[in-house]
Amino acid sequence: MPELPEIELYLHVLRERLAGQRLERIRIASPSLLKTFDPPPYRLEGLAVTGLRRLGKRIVFDFEDDFHLVLHLMIAGRLQWKSKGAPIPRKLGHAALDFATGTLLITEAGTKKRAQLHVLAGEQEVEALDRGGLEPLIATTEQFGAALRRENRTLKRALTDPRIISGIGNAHSDEILLEARLSPVKLTRQLTDEEVERLHAATRASLARWTQWLIEEAGDGFPSKVTAFHPRMAAHGRYGQPCPQCGSPIQRIVYADNETNYCAICQTGGRVLADRSLSRLLKEDWPRTLEELEELRSPD
Repeated sequence: MPELPEIELYLHVLRERLAGQRLERIRIASPSLLKTFDPPPYRLEGLAVTGLRRLGKRIVFDFEDDFHLVLHLMIAGRLQWKSKGAPIPRKLGHAALDFATGTLLITEAGTKKRAQLHVLAGEQEVEALDRGGLEPLIATTEQFGAALRRENRTLKRALTDPRIISGIGNAHSDEILLEARLSPVKLTRQLTDEEVERLHAATRASLARWTQWLIEEAGDGFPSKVTAFHPRMAAHGRYGQPCPQCGSPIQRIVYADNETNYCAICQTGGRVLADRSLSRLLKEDWPRTLEELEELRSPD
């Protein structure tokens, strides 16, 4: 799922292409994408784009006359910039926004179509979509700590809850927690003031760094591979590979369709966290340290 750095990347390239441009036509091929009916999408045709911004993990297109188009790409939704009038791909295509300078395609891989598009009249309608999470790049350390401690959640849950912190998902929470050297299952109300400070600093630094990296990587082009997995990531998607900080293998906790990646040495004091998919089988035999885990994996 595109998170804060990936959304900021999209905003960067979209502003270069769409600022001040008039939407000539909107084409919607997938009825499941559109979540509103009034105003109708064609009401935006002929209006100029006055701004582009982020609302959590959503992209907000501001138009003249206080109209707005709000897009949530969800897990597999992506944007493509093509020549004007480009056809909507049959299998993956959701919609197309035609401008004089080109066509913006909204696509989504996979069988589950979750991407959402809202056409709204008035800023109040946009604000109603805000989940209320704190903006991590502008919040003070005190505000950050208060938001985390409002409920007693694991750090992984708290960082990825849009009602608590805005714009962070599965991938970047792994990167942040490794940088902060904090366990993903540590409870928020157990955090010391020093740990809150460390986590806040790591959150700001990691998100800002990733935004800069992605923009530099895209250059003058439009990003074609916006994914939750990136070769420069230190923890996320690197199960079994060496931690760049200490060299020990990255571990994981698998649950549903997601997984948490972490370093046992840097984050949990060498303790291997129980993985639901395996601990159900191993029960009391579940290894508690890296050494026990390696013995378990050994063919001898």
